[in-house]
This record gives sequence, structure tokens and C-alpha cells, in this order.
Amino acid sequence: MMELKFKVNGIDRVLNVSPDKRLLDILREDLDLTGTKEGCAEGECGACTVLIDKVAVHSCLKVAAQMSGKEVTTIEGLAENGELDRVQKIFVEETAIQCGYCTTGMIMSTKGLLYHNSNPTEEDINTALSGNICRCSGYEQITNAVKRSAEEMGEK
Repeated sequence: MMELKFKVNGIDRVLNVSPDKRLLDILREDLDLTGTKEGCAEGECGACTVLIDKVAVHSCLKVAAQMSGKEVTTIEGLAENGELDRVQKIFVEETAIQCGYCTTGMIMSTKGLLYHNSNPTEEDINTALSGNICRCSGYEQITNAVKRSAEEMGEK
């Protein structure tokens, strides 16, 4: 067991966990943050995407021993005062969601992209979303939501 000190959604956390416990399992089992989903458990589908220090990462590929001192943001950490984050709202408005299983990963990948590139090209968007799989919505609506999010960020 190890003492893990890190920040999740702006809150300092201290947990005693096995050093090889996956971040995905820590979030879901220890912190009850179930918006982060398990899909493939191999880093292929993107359902488990979170931000670590504002970089989109598949949480199924990270273990506790790698997380000390890091800042993790999950889908639950985007909303403020009960209001959805602007990117979340845009995904809804652009019908970039269907069953919702991939949506959290798509949104977190979008947030990661826009933290580092507020004016992404189509290629940048495709690269940022390349680790995410959606079987319901269709990538056109998702790409439109990312483009609109970038445009609206640029207007602020």
C-alpha cells in the first residue's frame, strides 16, 4: 500500500491504495466519480479519458504510483455551481451525444485539446479525438461540437 496525495477536481485527496491500482479504479471505486467509464481497459476506446495536469490521458493506463502530486480533472469537475461547462453544453446542442458512453471521453479530449490549442485545425481535432471511439453519434456532430467550442473560446 502507498499513500497517494493528489488533487481531483480541485480537491486535495489522500488515499491509501496499492501502487499498481489503476487511476480509473481509484476514481470510480474510491472516489465514486463514475462519469469516467471503463470500455476496453487497453487505452483504445477513450471512455476513461480524464485530464492530468490539463492533458487528456486514458485513466485505464495510469496507476497510483504515477499520480503523486498530479492534478486530475474528471467530467464531474467541469461543471460549476450546477451548470454544465460550455463544452458540455455545446456537445448537447450539437447532438454530439447518443448513448452517452463515449461522451465523457470525447469532452475531456476536447478540453485537453483546447487548453493547449484554442484554434485547432481539422487535423488537430482528428488527432485529439483519435483515441476515442463512438458507435452511436457519428463523428461529424462531435467534430462540429469541437469546432464550435474552439470558436466560442476564441470569442471570449
